[in-house]
Amino acid sequence: MGQSYRVAILGATGAVGAELLELLESRDFPVSDLKLLASERSAGSMLPFRGEKLTVEAVTAKSFRDVDIVLASAGASISRAWVETAIASGAVMIDNSSAFRMDENVPLIVPEVNPQAAATHRGVIANPNCTTILMSVAIYPLHQVQPIQRIVAATYQSASGAGARAMEEVKTQAQAILNGEEPKTESFPYPLAFNLFPHNSKLNEQGYCEEEMKMVNETRKIFGDDSLRITATCVRVPVLRAHSEAINLEFESPFSVSQAREIISQAPGVKLVEDWQANYFPMPIEASGKDEVLVGRIRQDLSNPNGLELWLCGDQIRKGAALNAIQIAELLIERNLLKPALATRS
Repeated sequence: MGQSYRVAILGATGAVGAELLELLESRDFPVSDLKLLASERSAGSMLPFRGEKLTVEAVTAKSFRDVDIVLASAGASISRAWVETAIASGAVMIDNSSAFRMDENVPLIVPEVNPQAAATHRGVIANPNCTTILMSVAIYPLHQVQPIQRIVAATYQSASGAGARAMEEVKTQAQAILNGEEPKTESFPYPLAFNLFPHNSKLNEQGYCEEEMKMVNETRKIFGDDSLRITATCVRVPVLRAHSEAINLEFESPFSVSQAREIISQAPGVKLVEDWQANYFPMPIEASGKDEVLVGRIRQDLSNPNGLELWLCGDQIRKGAALNAIQIAELLIERNLLKPALATRS
């Protein structure tokens, strides 16, 4: 029997926390001890794991003692508050928030793209933004064959990106509208049921929102190319779970559609979904609950001989968040990288 590890989930009662719990079990992750950590409000609740009921604990400075891996998904402020305590306790934090993604001392990892970056960690590894993860997995195999010069992305992001409450809010809003009532909004600034709107994150002086800039900056960091030209438009759509993206890629020279299909069909973490006769391509309803990013409708850009168009759908909670974090933990174990490169972060 191989070695097993002591794991803590920080933010265990959220949508991503629940998915982390399920994935630890379904992937038979080598857990010897599991701590479920959350706020005082959630402490005492019970969650199932491997046929047992585990009690959720309020996070404290003692929570990270005797823990090897912390899977954090409780928001940037919580991660910042506890990261040094976790590292000082000897744990590696795999963080799903935006807190450390652009820290030059913290690797930002999609295992199918840049697993080698894990060797440089100093106790914390950042999990990229969901839209960045889904796009990176789909297009990096093409980038390896011929470097991408420019990316134009349009995203169609589900309610799950804002958490479990947002998903329930869309259901409630839909029922209210069908009943002829006024929909109530809490998670979003506007009703999302039967509606869509540009992503509601903060805008910069250039008119790009935070979500769009995450795609720009994180993709450059993951690909190791600060000169990569990227622009994005991110939109909230009334889908419960799984994000969709329309991607336009520009290369230095023509990239044949048939070669792109062949590459995508064999790429790790990706599934080619195309039936041109039936006009059948990836849909969020079919990507929900799936590990793979579904990619299809690969075609020549009519306006650019060096351009390709593709469409993708991926489960935001799964590969866009929890699964990628679990895969990073598996990568650390596989490569014996649980001990940081340096004792402390600078």
